[in-house]
Amino acid sequence: MGVLEGKELLLYSFPAPHPFTNERTKRFWEELAKKGVPVKRLQPEKADKEIIGLFHTEEHIRYVELASKLGYGALDQGDTPAYKGVFEATQYAVGSTISAVEKVMAGEVDHAFNPVGGLHHAKRDASAGFCVFNDIGVAIELLRRRHNAHRILYVDIDVHHGDGVFYSYESDPELFIFDIHEDGRFLYPGTGAATETGYASAKGTKINIPLAPGSGDPELSARLPRLEEFARVSKPEFIILQCGADGLRGDPIAGLDYTANAHRQVAELLHQLSHEICSGRLVALGGGGYEPQNCADAWIAVVEAMGGPMKSG
Repeated sequence: MGVLEGKELLLYSFPAPHPFTNERTKRFWEELAKKGVPVKRLQPEKADKEIIGLFHTEEHIRYVELASKLGYGALDQGDTPAYKGVFEATQYAVGSTISAVEKVMAGEVDHAFNPVGGLHHAKRDASAGFCVFNDIGVAIELLRRRHNAHRILYVDIDVHHGDGVFYSYESDPELFIFDIHEDGRFLYPGTGAATETGYASAKGTKINIPLAPGSGDPELSARLPRLEEFARVSKPEFIILQCGADGLRGDPIAGLDYTANAHRQVAELLHQLSHEICSGRLVALGGGGYEPQNCADAWIAVVEAMGGPMKSG
């Protein structure tokens, strides 16, 4: 089990009082070491513009690069501020997700986790919701073009709907999306209705599960049989889990009531399914979460579940 760790990943941190800072990542690494969880430390890697361009437009890449040099302003409507070096910071976030995917594909590690990945709101031509570039979209494109892995299962349990991934692949019949989130009628980005199941030939390949505010572990657990059935029918060649910790009780900007056990249950299920369906090809990404201890607890649960033994028959 590989975990991305290194000072370069701390660069992705917005200036105070922004809720997305590197305190989340630092707390996770500290707790991981304190608990003595057996993992292989993987060094951060930097994505070049060509790799980022597998998903993003050239114009957007240039815009972020310029804003990064200027060091002020916003990359979207105001949620995602520019700061000096934000371009390089995001290159490491994306590059480390790509490294995780490549190491799993090469068999260097069985599974991998990037705590600074999972930037699921960024669109092909725009940043959004604290997400400068979308490492998930880049990883999907790389898997398809470099490894000929087309059938991919993307599971998103972040409290916010993963709109940047969902609508970029809404008409793609080979990207299977299972997204559990707080109901968009109450929370950013306001999307992810249960009636959205994919467009045209992709209809039925997307599942949105909006939960009412206050929902917790029992409500998530009740949806896991549906996730298992969906995964088995999808027959993916690779699984990506976005395990944002902002659904945990006490997060300052959201309203679900999970404990870290919710994340453990999802990771255990996907770990088992990955070995049954796609030779263990599973990568997890940190996503959101704005209470550092919640991030540490949820992400350690995910890492332990992915690194643990599989349940027998």
